[in-house]
Amino acid sequence: MTQKSMKLYAFDNSDLMEISGIYPEGDNLIVEGTIMGAMPIRAIVKPSEVRRAMGMMDTKTKMHAAGMLFKNSR
Repeated sequence: MTQKSMKLYAFDNSDLMEISGIYPEGDNLIVEGTIMGAMPIRAIVKPSEVRRAMGMMDTKTKMHAAGMLFKNSR
């Protein structure tokens, strides 16, 4: 079985964070990963922050994000 992960990149295309898992814990989401290839992190995302993130995006941005699910960017 392959390990699923996703990466966040800095503007210079260097690896900023590799996320190795996102899962629910109680009412929150837990994000596990490594920052800059070295520092392990386990972050908590609260429901209010998910609502805040959705509120930061206008309809065009939400549609763009949804469309990204069907694009291959390798």
